[in-house]
Amino acid sequence: MKHLFSHSSLRGLELDDPHLTRERRQVLGSNRFLNCIYREWYTLLADSIPSMDGGILELGSGAGFLREFIPGVITSEIFHISDVSVILDGERLPFTGGSLRAVVMTDVLHHIPNPRSFFCEAGRCIRPGGVVSMIEPWNTPWSKLAYNWLHHEPFLPQALTWEFPSSGPLSGANGANPWIIFHRDRHIFEKEFPTWQIERIQPMYPLRYLLSGGISRRNLAPAWSYTFWRRLEEVFKHWSVRSAMFALVILRLKYQ
Repeated sequence: MKHLFSHSSLRGLELDDPHLTRERRQVLGSNRFLNCIYREWYTLLADSIPSMDGGILELGSGAGFLREFIPGVITSEIFHISDVSVILDGERLPFTGGSLRAVVMTDVLHHIPNPRSFFCEAGRCIRPGGVVSMIEPWNTPWSKLAYNWLHHEPFLPQALTWEFPSSGPLSGANGANPWIIFHRDRHIFEKEFPTWQIERIQPMYPLRYLLSGGISRRNLAPAWSYTFWRRLEEVFKHWSVRSAMFALVILRLKYQ
Protein backbone atom coordinates (compact mmCIF):
# COMPACT_ATOMS: atom_id res chain seq x y z
CA MET A 1 0.00 0.00 0.00
CA LYS A 2 2.77 2.47 0.95
CA HIS A 3 4.64 1.86 -2.31
CA LEU A 4 1.47 1.89 -4.42
CA PHE A 5 0.55 5.44 -3.42
CA SER A 6 4.08 6.84 -3.09
CA HIS A 7 5.09 9.86 -5.14
CA SER A 8 7.13 8.72 -8.13
CA SER A 9 9.80 11.43 -7.77
CA LEU A 10 10.60 10.29 -4.22
CA ARG A 11 10.96 6.56 -4.80
CA GLY A 12 14.41 5.19 -4.06
CA LEU A 13 15.49 8.16 -1.92
CA GLU A 14 16.56 7.47 1.66
CA LEU A 15 14.64 9.31 4.39
CA ASP A 16 17.81 10.90 5.79
CA ASP A 17 19.10 12.07 2.40
CA PRO A 18 18.91 15.92 2.19
CA HIS A 19 18.03 15.47 -1.49
CA LEU A 20 14.71 13.99 -0.36
CA THR A 21 13.86 17.25 1.41
CA ARG A 22 14.70 19.23 -1.72
CA GLU A 23 12.41 16.97 -3.75
CA ARG A 24 9.66 17.43 -1.18
CA ARG A 25 9.90 21.16 -1.75
CA GLN A 26 8.98 20.51 -5.35
CA VAL A 27 6.06 18.30 -4.29
CA LEU A 28 4.76 20.93 -1.89
CA GLY A 29 5.04 23.61 -4.54
CA SER A 30 3.23 21.61 -7.22
CA ASN A 31 0.52 19.98 -5.07
CA ARG A 32 -1.97 22.84 -4.72
CA PHE A 33 -4.28 20.83 -2.44
CA LEU A 34 -1.42 20.17 -0.01
CA ASN A 35 -0.21 23.75 -0.35
CA CYS A 36 -3.61 24.96 0.89
CA ILE A 37 -3.25 22.78 3.99
CA TYR A 38 0.17 24.18 4.81
CA ARG A 39 -1.11 27.72 4.38
CA GLU A 40 -3.83 27.02 6.95
CA TRP A 41 -1.28 25.44 9.30
CA TYR A 42 1.09 28.37 8.98
CA THR A 43 -1.73 30.80 9.71
CA LEU A 44 -2.50 28.91 12.93
CA LEU A 45 1.16 28.98 13.95
CA ALA A 46 1.55 32.67 13.12
CA ASP A 47 -1.60 33.57 15.07
CA SER A 48 -0.26 31.79 18.18
CA ILE A 49 2.88 33.95 18.49
CA PRO A 50 2.69 36.53 21.28
CA SER A 51 3.36 40.22 20.69
CA MET A 52 6.55 40.71 22.69
CA ASP A 53 10.27 41.10 22.18
CA GLY A 54 12.38 38.14 21.11
CA GLY A 55 13.17 36.03 18.09
CA ILE A 56 11.02 33.35 16.49
CA LEU A 57 12.65 30.01 15.66
CA GLU A 58 11.21 27.44 13.29
CA LEU A 59 12.54 23.95 13.95
CA GLY A 60 12.82 21.67 10.94
CA SER A 61 12.01 24.18 8.21
CA GLY A 62 12.72 21.53 5.58
CA ALA A 63 10.47 21.80 2.54
CA GLY A 64 8.23 24.49 4.00
CA PHE A 65 7.64 28.19 3.40
CA LEU A 66 6.74 29.57 6.85
CA ARG A 67 8.77 32.74 6.26
CA GLU A 68 5.96 33.90 3.97
CA PHE A 69 3.70 34.04 7.04
CA ILE A 70 6.22 35.05 9.73
CA PRO A 71 8.68 37.63 8.38
CA GLY A 72 12.06 37.41 10.09
CA VAL A 73 11.55 33.86 11.36
CA ILE A 74 14.82 32.02 12.03
CA THR A 75 14.57 28.94 9.82
CA SER A 76 16.56 25.84 10.72
CA GLU A 77 17.33 22.24 9.86
CA ILE A 78 19.37 19.45 11.39
CA PHE A 79 21.35 18.94 8.15
CA HIS A 80 22.60 21.33 5.50
CA ILE A 81 20.00 22.48 3.02
CA SER A 82 19.77 25.73 1.10
CA ASP A 83 17.70 28.69 2.28
CA VAL A 84 17.76 27.96 6.02
CA SER A 85 19.24 30.36 8.57
CA VAL A 86 20.98 27.88 10.86
CA ILE A 87 21.84 24.19 11.20
CA LEU A 88 20.99 22.96 14.70
CA ASP A 89 19.80 20.11 16.89
CA GLY A 90 16.52 20.64 18.75
CA GLU A 91 18.03 19.07 21.86
CA ARG A 92 20.84 21.69 21.97
CA LEU A 93 19.60 25.11 20.87
CA PRO A 94 22.36 27.67 20.15
CA PHE A 95 20.53 30.65 21.68
CA THR A 96 21.03 32.64 24.86
CA GLY A 97 18.55 32.40 27.69
CA GLY A 98 15.32 34.30 27.17
CA SER A 99 16.24 35.40 23.65
CA LEU A 100 13.22 33.84 21.92
CA ARG A 101 9.51 34.49 22.15
CA ALA A 102 8.45 31.42 20.19
CA VAL A 103 9.55 28.11 18.76
CA VAL A 104 7.25 26.85 16.02
CA MET A 105 7.35 23.61 14.08
CA THR A 106 5.41 21.38 11.74
CA ASP A 107 5.85 17.60 12.00
CA VAL A 108 9.08 17.88 14.01
CA LEU A 109 8.56 16.97 17.68
CA HIS A 110 7.92 13.32 16.86
CA HIS A 111 11.39 13.17 15.24
CA ILE A 112 13.26 14.37 18.36
CA PRO A 113 14.73 11.26 20.07
CA ASN A 114 14.80 12.85 23.54
CA PRO A 115 11.90 15.30 23.77
CA ARG A 116 12.67 16.05 27.42
CA SER A 117 15.91 17.68 26.31
CA PHE A 118 13.98 19.83 23.85
CA PHE A 119 11.47 20.97 26.49
CA CYS A 120 14.35 21.94 28.81
CA GLU A 121 16.15 23.81 26.03
CA ALA A 122 12.99 25.59 24.90
CA GLY A 123 12.30 26.57 28.50
CA ARG A 124 15.78 28.08 28.72
CA CYS A 125 15.65 30.00 25.43
CA ILE A 126 12.05 31.25 25.50
CA ARG A 127 11.14 34.16 27.73
CA PRO A 128 8.13 33.96 30.10
CA GLY A 129 4.89 34.37 28.19
CA GLY A 130 6.45 32.88 25.06
CA VAL A 131 5.22 29.76 23.33
CA VAL A 132 6.11 26.51 21.66
CA SER A 133 3.53 26.07 18.94
CA MET A 134 3.40 22.94 16.82
CA ILE A 135 1.33 20.91 14.42
CA GLU A 136 1.93 17.20 14.90
CA PRO A 137 0.39 13.81 14.10
CA TRP A 138 -2.34 12.79 16.55
CA ASN A 139 -3.53 9.39 17.66
CA THR A 140 -7.17 8.44 17.03
CA PRO A 141 -8.73 5.15 15.90
CA TRP A 142 -8.86 6.51 12.35
CA SER A 143 -5.38 8.04 12.24
CA LYS A 144 -3.75 4.97 13.73
CA LEU A 145 -5.15 2.90 10.87
CA ALA A 146 -4.06 5.44 8.25
CA TYR A 147 -0.56 5.95 9.63
CA ASN A 148 0.14 2.25 10.03
CA TRP A 149 -1.07 1.37 6.52
CA LEU A 150 0.02 4.37 4.49
CA HIS A 151 2.80 6.22 6.27
CA HIS A 152 6.53 5.51 6.20
CA GLU A 153 7.24 6.47 9.84
CA PRO A 154 6.70 4.33 12.96
CA PHE A 155 3.45 5.12 14.76
CA LEU A 156 3.51 3.48 18.19
CA PRO A 157 0.93 4.79 20.69
CA GLN A 158 1.73 1.79 22.92
CA ALA A 159 5.36 2.90 23.40
CA LEU A 160 6.32 2.87 27.08
CA THR A 161 8.76 5.79 26.88
CA TRP A 162 8.99 9.13 25.08
CA GLU A 163 12.49 8.35 23.84
CA PHE A 164 13.42 6.26 20.81
CA PRO A 165 16.68 5.29 19.06
CA SER A 166 18.25 8.02 16.94
CA SER A 167 18.63 6.17 13.64
CA GLY A 168 18.66 9.39 11.60
CA PRO A 169 17.19 12.93 11.49
CA LEU A 170 14.08 11.80 9.58
CA SER A 171 14.05 8.01 9.81
CA GLY A 172 14.07 8.07 13.62
CA ALA A 173 10.55 8.85 14.80
CA ASN A 174 7.42 7.88 16.66
CA GLY A 175 4.45 9.64 15.09
CA ALA A 176 2.33 8.96 18.18
CA ASN A 177 4.74 10.73 20.56
CA PRO A 178 2.88 14.09 20.67
CA TRP A 179 -0.32 12.27 21.69
CA ILE A 180 1.63 10.19 24.22
CA ILE A 181 3.27 13.23 25.82
CA PHE A 182 0.36 15.69 25.85
CA HIS A 183 -2.61 13.32 26.24
CA ARG A 184 -1.75 9.86 27.56
CA ASP A 185 1.11 11.05 29.77
CA ARG A 186 -0.11 14.60 30.33
CA HIS A 187 0.15 14.20 34.09
CA ILE A 188 3.80 13.21 33.71
CA PHE A 189 4.55 16.19 31.47
CA GLU A 190 2.89 18.61 33.89
CA LYS A 191 4.80 17.14 36.83
CA GLU A 192 8.20 17.18 35.11
CA PHE A 193 7.76 20.55 33.40
CA PRO A 194 5.64 22.70 35.73
CA THR A 195 6.77 25.93 34.03
CA TRP A 196 5.05 24.86 30.79
CA GLN A 197 1.29 25.27 30.48
CA ILE A 198 -0.52 23.17 27.88
CA GLU A 199 -2.63 26.03 26.61
CA ARG A 200 -4.35 24.42 23.66
CA ILE A 201 -4.79 21.05 21.96
CA GLN A 202 -6.89 21.19 18.80
CA PRO A 203 -7.37 17.88 16.95
CA MET A 204 -8.05 18.41 13.25
CA TYR A 205 -7.82 17.25 9.63
CA PRO A 206 -9.41 13.79 9.57
CA LEU A 207 -9.62 13.72 5.75
CA ARG A 208 -7.85 16.55 3.94
CA TYR A 209 -4.25 15.59 4.62
CA LEU A 210 -4.93 12.00 3.63
CA LEU A 211 -6.56 13.15 0.39
CA SER A 212 -3.64 15.48 -0.34
CA GLY A 213 -1.18 12.61 -0.29
CA GLY A 214 1.09 14.60 2.01
CA ILE A 215 4.68 15.20 0.98
CA SER A 216 5.33 11.52 0.22
CA ARG A 217 2.18 10.17 -1.48
CA ARG A 218 0.25 10.96 -4.62
CA ASN A 219 -2.55 13.49 -4.44
CA LEU A 220 -5.98 11.84 -4.38
CA ALA A 221 -8.13 14.95 -4.79
CA PRO A 222 -8.06 17.87 -7.27
CA ALA A 223 -7.28 21.35 -5.95
CA TRP A 224 -10.72 22.67 -6.91
CA SER A 225 -12.35 20.29 -4.41
CA TYR A 226 -10.41 21.67 -1.44
CA THR A 227 -13.18 24.03 -0.24
CA PHE A 228 -15.73 21.21 -0.35
CA TRP A 229 -13.59 18.96 1.86
CA ARG A 230 -12.81 21.78 4.28
CA ARG A 231 -16.50 22.55 4.72
CA LEU A 232 -17.30 18.87 5.15
CA GLU A 233 -14.76 18.63 7.97
CA GLU A 234 -16.25 21.74 9.57
CA VAL A 235 -19.73 20.20 9.50
CA PHE A 236 -18.47 17.07 11.25
CA LYS A 237 -15.77 18.70 13.42
CA HIS A 238 -17.32 17.20 16.57
CA TRP A 239 -15.97 13.86 15.30
CA SER A 240 -12.38 15.15 15.31
CA VAL A 241 -11.66 13.73 18.76
CA ARG A 242 -11.94 10.23 17.30
CA SER A 243 -10.88 10.85 13.70
CA ALA A 244 -8.27 13.65 13.59
CA MET A 245 -4.92 12.92 12.00
CA PHE A 246 -3.20 16.03 13.37
CA ALA A 247 -3.40 18.42 16.28
CA LEU A 248 -2.33 21.98 16.96
CA VAL A 249 -0.56 22.02 20.33
CA ILE A 250 0.42 25.27 22.05
CA LEU A 251 2.59 25.38 25.16
CA ARG A 252 3.13 28.65 27.03
CA LEU A 253 5.98 29.35 29.42
CA LYS A 254 4.53 30.56 32.70
CA TYR A 255 5.62 33.76 34.44
CA GLN A 256 7.46 32.95 37.66
